[in-house]
Amino acid sequence: MIYPSDPELRTIAVRDGQSAPVTCVACGCRLAQTDGGYVHFNPMAGRDARGDRVDCVDALHDANGRPLLVAV
Repeated sequence: MIYPSDPELRTIAVRDGQSAPVTCVACGCRLAQTDGGYVHFNPMAGRDARGDRVDCVDALHDANGRPLLVAV
């Protein structure tokens, strides 16, 4: 059985005329919407949800999944 996604994580953007979830351009993880943009869901000590270490894990992203500011 496939369980439905959490509605809070079902952030949708329009790409090429199609509805699609907003994903990070660096690692491909889905992003969660906040008031100011999009963020990695539950970042853990500099790692994304899959456990990969990416520079933009703590950065705010735009609707295209590009980080606005990269934490150094």
